[in-house]
Amino acid sequence: MSIKAESMTTGRSWFVTGGSSGIGRELTLAALDRGDRVAAVARNVADLAGLAGRFPGRLLVLGLDIRDEAAVRGGVDRAVAEFGRLDVVANNAGYGLFGAVEEASDAQARAVFDTNVFGLLNVLRATLPVLRAQRSGHVLQGSSVYGQTAHPGVGLLAATKYAVEGLSDALAAELAPLGVKVTLIEPGYTATAFLSNLAFAEPVPDYDPTVRAVQRSLGELPAEAFADPARVARAMLAAVDAEHPPLRLALGGQAEGDMRASLAARLRDLDEWADVTRGVDRAPVPS
Repeated sequence: MSIKAESMTTGRSWFVTGGSSGIGRELTLAALDRGDRVAAVARNVADLAGLAGRFPGRLLVLGLDIRDEAAVRGGVDRAVAEFGRLDVVANNAGYGLFGAVEEASDAQARAVFDTNVFGLLNVLRATLPVLRAQRSGHVLQGSSVYGQTAHPGVGLLAATKYAVEGLSDALAAELAPLGVKVTLIEPGYTATAFLSNLAFAEPVPDYDPTVRAVQRSLGELPAEAFADPARVARAMLAAVDAEHPPLRLALGGQAEGDMRASLAARLRDLDEWADVTRGVDRAPVPS
């Protein structure tokens, strides 16, 4: 049986960006291990080369940069030609920029948005026509705890994740009538190379007591503070398998705690400033 014919009857077909490292690699492995097919996307595919022999006919390695829209469309076309369909799109590629908001240069700010937001949009524009035509599919949007809250040093990274969260809220409502599901993946600190691969802004001494203090504290975190990326991948599979998956999936106790604290602070502000908030209305808003 050909791959294309087989894909219509067994397993799922995935399109995973950032598939060569970290959570993306673990997700690729977890999907393959259970019999699914994966088109794994990465700029550097050397770390994926050895997997093809383990999963003959079920792993398609695509060496491309998600910032290149034409290349992404070509990769999606290849995946559909091989697998016959796409069931899950995992928008996982991205990187972090650390530094105070003022410290980040224009070039650094634009670069992190180019990958984390505009690259993600390239993937959506290339894959959603496939999912819409099928009237089925699931989009996993790679966000972070920093899509819900932020602290000194992560302002630009959080800005990209807040952007992903906002567009995904709208996207989920747009795709729901078409049979396509959306889940924002919001991990906290995870035992990957993400922190070691951070880009850094040029320091301004005035921010040493805040930004550099956070940098030191992150470097002093014990190993047990970081979630297991293989477990993160399994949690993502559970969301895909669920009949009613969540719009947001927090992963790790640290992520849950930080997000709960942020939500509680927002509710306190709403409660404490309710009179001022409602005082600008021309007429009472029905409760």
